Amino acid sequence: MTKFGELINVDKPVLIDFYFDWEEVDNNLDTLRDVAAALGDKAKVVKIDMKKNEPLAEALRVKGNPTFMIYKNGEMKWRQTGEQDSNTLIGLVQQFF
Repeated sequence: MTKFGELINVDKPVLIDFYFDWEEVDNNLDTLRDVAAALGDKAKVVKIDMKKNEPLAEALRVKGNPTFMIYKNGEMKWRQTGEQDSNTLIGLVQQFF
């Protein structure tokens, strides 16, 4: 979890997608690519596999697939479980520039 602390403790927004990789299910990769391309270096966009990072997912009480979070300066600013489109995510992250 030390790495997670380093990841979120920055002065630009960090959008995190906690996901569980089901077979044959699109896990928002294209959506996140679009978001990352639109935001450029003004924000970070990260995917975290809940299965591979179970202690972190449990510590953050992540239950739904996917669960999105936005952090800035180490503080959670927004959290939502469920599918989100790229325009919605871009708009949300831009609020924290």
